[in-house]
Amino acid sequence: MKKLSILFILFIGLINAQKLTSTEISIINQGDINSALPIFQTTDENQHKTLLSLSTEIDPTDPNTAILVKRMKESLLSTDGGVGIAAPQVGINRKIIWVQRFDKEGEPLEYFINPVIVWKSELQNLGPEGDLSIPEFRDQFYRSKVIQLEYVDLKGQKYSEIVEGFTAVIFQHEIDHLFGILISDKKEKEMNDSYMKVDAFKKSDSVTR
Repeated sequence: MKKLSILFILFIGLINAQKLTSTEISIINQGDINSALPIFQTTDENQHKTLLSLSTEIDPTDPNTAILVKRMKESLLSTDGGVGIAAPQVGINRKIIWVQRFDKEGEPLEYFINPVIVWKSELQNLGPEGDLSIPEFRDQFYRSKVIQLEYVDLKGQKYSEIVEGFTAVIFQHEIDHLFGILISDKKEKEMNDSYMKVDAFKKSDSVTR
């Protein structure tokens, strides 16, 4: 009985943790809710702090979540060739991303709520990356060639899938945003040898970007 009580408390705590704050709700609903939200930039000190902050899970069934998902898509569509966006990039430190699925017919844009990478391949590719939030920055980065992803949709339905190639790179980039990791910081850490590089790149595995 005691175990059940503890589990119930943990469950209630998790639900409350997913609830949006009044500040977040205000940002999500500012202006025309059918329009794009501004994309945060590292050149602005306060926006940079948001981009460096950890994101938490969000309640997929909250009506405000659906509005945020829609407005994030509009933000991505407003860019010049952007292929992915994460909620911190529109000022909300919650776990939502949009990714262009180059691995599917028609290359559709798809959203992912509370995404988690549960497995990464040791084999990596090296390729160029830029960022909608970091003006005029582009460099080469190692990314796992294949990942396994788990996430939910707006109904709370759970999914799991294997993704590879350039689309896997986009997922890894956007999920990094949810942990406050920017590619500019990754490059600086690489130059300072703060973590060990995994040199598994092969020319035959390269991806045209």
